[in-house]
Amino acid sequence: MNKQMTATEVVAQLEDGMTVGIGGWGPRRKPMALVREILRSSLKDLTIVAYGGADVGMLCAAGKVKKVVFAFVSLDFIPLEPYFRQARQSGSIEVMEIDEGMMLLGLRAASWGIPFIPTEVGLGTDVITQNPGIKVIDSPYDEKEWVAMPALKLDASLIHADKADARGVCQIAGPDHYMDDWFARAAVKTFVSCDELVESEYFHDPAQARMVHWERSMTSGVVPIAGGAHPTSCSPLYGFDVAHFKAYAASAKGEGGFKDYVQKYLGASEQEYQNNVGGLDAICAIELPTY
Repeated sequence: MNKQMTATEVVAQLEDGMTVGIGGWGPRRKPMALVREILRSSLKDLTIVAYGGADVGMLCAAGKVKKVVFAFVSLDFIPLEPYFRQARQSGSIEVMEIDEGMMLLGLRAASWGIPFIPTEVGLGTDVITQNPGIKVIDSPYDEKEWVAMPALKLDASLIHADKADARGVCQIAGPDHYMDDWFARAAVKTFVSCDELVESEYFHDPAQARMVHWERSMTSGVVPIAGGAHPTSCSPLYGFDVAHFKAYAASAKGEGGFKDYVQKYLGASEQEYQNNVGGLDAICAIELPTY
């Protein structure tokens, strides 16, 4: 029952044209080390489903994306993710822009193996007029119309967790696990990077087990990568890197664009990337944001 893998082995299981869900929320707890490994690969024509941040922007900038299904793509304190904005405005990608709650319902429908979930969300808005694949249906029980939010079926999901064991039990100890449990269940395969690989006995403590949000059977592979969420946060371990995000956003306005960012930071491995941003100690020293 050992599901431990490397990031390279994870990306080797992905194929051109797949629909890939990415967990986390904007600049928070994104599986960025796995995203960086995709950047180093030849993968292309991906459909990305995400509450997006730099994960989406980088993949778009690198030409890896055919379509993005999203509720937002933001760096939070930088409201519009710069490289996603460029891709959207240039028309180089297809998009399905939906409400945050509609995305949740789409993931739930995929998790439950049903074609859609009815909702009032989106009625009378351009969410419907701009997404011909989302239908409005009549209720068989009353005279109301409902939006039939289709299942968002994922070939794979990529998630970052604080801790995990080799069996695939994953812990998110931060104050919000966002929709990661639904990303895990909606996918054929779910790959989880984690800051720390622990022994299974760790989860015998009920206080730790209560922070496990999906069944280990849903986890296909575990990739231990300390600092692997950088430059996004991984509460309670480290915050998001404001200075790095500012440099990243500034690169979108430079003549060299994303190529300059990649040349300066990406490197040939995750270790090289972390060295380029100051090392693991510097990542772990980033203060958590205060709201």
